[in-house]
This record gives sequence, structure tokens and C-alpha cells, in this order.
Amino acid sequence: MTVRRALLTLTLCGTLLSAGAATPPSVAAPSLAVTEASAAAAPAPSGRVFAYGAHPRQTVTVYGPPGGKRPALVVLHGGSWARDTDWSGWSRWFAARGFTVYDTDYRLSSDAVWSAQRTDVLAALRWTARREGPGAPRPLLLGSSAGGHLAVSVGAYGEGRAYTRGVVALSPVASPLRAWRDGTRPGASCAQRGLARAAKRLAGCDPGRAGQSDPGRAGLRCRERWSDMSAASHASGARDAPLYLVHSAGDFVPPAHSAELAAAQGDAGLRDVTLRTLPGSAHGGPLLRAPGLAEDVLRWLRAR
Repeated sequence: MTVRRALLTLTLCGTLLSAGAATPPSVAAPSLAVTEASAAAAPAPSGRVFAYGAHPRQTVTVYGPPGGKRPALVVLHGGSWARDTDWSGWSRWFAARGFTVYDTDYRLSSDAVWSAQRTDVLAALRWTARREGPGAPRPLLLGSSAGGHLAVSVGAYGEGRAYTRGVVALSPVASPLRAWRDGTRPGASCAQRGLARAAKRLAGCDPGRAGQSDPGRAGLRCRERWSDMSAASHASGARDAPLYLVHSAGDFVPPAHSAELAAAQGDAGLRDVTLRTLPGSAHGGPLLRAPGLAEDVLRWLRAR
């Protein structure tokens, strides 16, 4: 019985941590009915896979024509930095509504520790900009969960506006250190515990040990890495990309992640920040099925 209970718990954890996966949208979804009908004449394009680097995961699946004729939208999947999740359905959905979508993979925590993932996204954005051609507007970014963390991190890295002109982040893990703290406190949920372990794998070191029992050079490097993983630590205000941040009230990545980032960016002078908290407990991609949210995201992206 104990083994069965343990297996059930592990299955439930896996289900919760996969909640950021984006299932293909359906015309049956009430919030999508109007836009699905209006786009009936525009078939969703199939994707073509390209490499932006030498690693097998450094690939982009492109939906729609290049050349700057349509806005470029780079999509970053979630999966706790440890696995892929499927965004092909929503990529086609956005492509059918006038975007050229670049569904982007990146090295996982099993391939390399931080900051390899941010480096990959920056490389993919440079590749996208070259493919779009001279004079094309900078790409937009949409990320979910761990992909949301990468999106807001790039949007605040150096002068974030140099890389992207706008970031939509669904349940972004904007502070992996907060996620680690939430997941190691008494009473943490299964999903929070799993995310804490994932954040530790991403960093490649234990923040608890770095702050207490390892005060030397290795501990300093560890603390610096955890700080670097926090998007708020790079906030530079008006030089960074505008933000559209969404969580649910019961999200296991709580709205406090985005509230902290929004406050840091506001203090630094960024005024174009939208912060939304929706009812329920949806996480990541499923948030787009909330009534009216997909259409609101479309409007926001088109306004950039």
C-alpha cells in the first residue's frame, strides 16, 4: 500500500508539473469562439524545423512566412527547465492570426546549468532577427512557466528592448530562489517541492549550503548564480521590454513572482507593465483558455 501511495504521489506531481504544457486550442473553448470563427479562412500553417546552434536542442520550429511581413513571435515552452512541452497547437493558433511564430527549444538543465538557457534564447532571437531580415521589427516573446522565466529574464537582460519589443509570460518562475524557498518550507505542495528541485538542478548548486556552510569561492559563485537567475535583479526600467504577466490565484507559481518583478521594473522606471491574476489554479499554457485572455494577449502583442 505504501508503494502504491508513493507511485500515486509521483504521478500526481508529474501531472502538476506538466500543467504548463499547451494543449492545442479548440473551437469548443468559449473564449476562443469568436476569433476561431473570424480566422476560419486562414488555415493554421505547418511548421518547419531549423537549427540555430550546434546542440540537438538548439532548434526552432517556424510557423508562417519570414521576411518581416508579419510580426515575429518567439515561443518558449515550459517544463521545469528539464523537459519539453508541446506548444505546436498555440503556435499554429497565433500563426493563423497574423504572426510568424518561432517555437523555440533550448538546452535543458540535464544538458547544462544556468545561464546556458538564457544564452540559447538570446542566440535564437539573433537567428530570428537575421531570418526576418534588415529593418524588421524586433521579435516578441511569449513564455510559459520555466519558459516564462527565460522570457522575462531576456526582457530584462542588459537593455532588454534590444532583444525584444514585448514579453508575455504565463506563470513565469521569475525568481527560482523564491520557488526553491516555497518548495522547501513545511507544508509545501507536491508541485512546489518538484519545482524547488528543478530550480536547484538549473543552478547546479544548493542555495541553502551556499548561504551557510559554504562561505568560500564556490559558495560565492553559487549565490551569484541564484541572483543572476532572478529577473528582478536585472531590472533596468525603460531600457527593458514591456511586460504582460499572468498567474492564477491558486497557481503553484504564485503571483508574487510577477509582483516582485513588476515592482522592481516600476521602481526602475518601466511603466508598460500589465499584471493579471485570474481565478482558479491553472498554470502556464492552460491560462490561455480563461475567458477573454487569449484575445487580450493578441491585442497586447499587436499593440507593440
